[in-house]
Amino acid sequence: MVLCTGAIDARAASSGAEPNYPNKPIRLVTGLAGGAADVLARLTVQGISGPLGQTVVVDNRGGGLIPGEIVSKTPADGYTLLVTGGNLWITALLQKAPYDAMKDFSPITVLVRTVTVLVVHPSVAASSVKELIALAKAKPGQLNYGSGATGGAGHLAGELLKSMAGVNIVHVPYKGNAPQVTGLITGEVHMVIGDVSLVMPHVKSGKLRALAVTSAEQSAMVPGLPTVAASGVPGYESGAIYGMWAPAKTPRAITQRLNQEVVRYLRKPEAKEKFFNAGAEIVANSPEEFAAIIKSDIAKWGKLIKDVGIKGG
Repeated sequence: MVLCTGAIDARAASSGAEPNYPNKPIRLVTGLAGGAADVLARLTVQGISGPLGQTVVVDNRGGGLIPGEIVSKTPADGYTLLVTGGNLWITALLQKAPYDAMKDFSPITVLVRTVTVLVVHPSVAASSVKELIALAKAKPGQLNYGSGATGGAGHLAGELLKSMAGVNIVHVPYKGNAPQVTGLITGEVHMVIGDVSLVMPHVKSGKLRALAVTSAEQSAMVPGLPTVAASGVPGYESGAIYGMWAPAKTPRAITQRLNQEVVRYLRKPEAKEKFFNAGAEIVANSPEEFAAIIKSDIAKWGKLIKDVGIKGG
């Protein structure tokens, strides 16, 4: 049975949306199978298919710009949705994209944010961000940091740290997130800003040293670990978010209905536990709040990319 309120039905009728939406299966287009967006999409599907009264199918369509391009060109009827990360607009800042991240999509909600941690090799003589910055200033150009790809999240986070702290640390790109962690463990690089699920097991084993989380607030995933902002770089914030979108011009009644069901599920204790175990923290906000985050992100990272001269890899 489809759960629609009278208010939703009225809005649907006035907006041209189907009053009995949804009345057929919904497709969630996302990235490569097994990737972060895919995992998060599948966890989301578990909690919304029932309330929506329809099957919700995850459709893996490759990486990069492909999922966004597909969804941007589909009918705005609420039956094809997109689940991906900030690469939807970040990649478009680094190379020509077949869509406009602000104009070609209707935000539904930020599903989650992932936690990233600034970690160093044990040989680095720094036990805090302040000590790391002091070391970098004493040895300009002698420290380096690894990232999973040129123009990727770790690269941007590292360049933001360099810019805000006023230090010269050399970037070393790797072909993937796992290789960058391996490079750090073996001592090829001095530091990495990496996903909590990738780096914390090595911190616990003593192979790496964690200095801070890059989010604006401390995280329950790494209790007691301070933020970079509170450790010597005021205002610093970096991290990945994953969200859900519909094509632009999707009737508001539909995006509101989807937001309602997705947010309701994400705020349940069992959902929080599932996503937490997958290395993600629930956000579950409104379409308007999501749109504001994207706009702010584009301005922030767009300026950094231009100032530093970063090119997509």
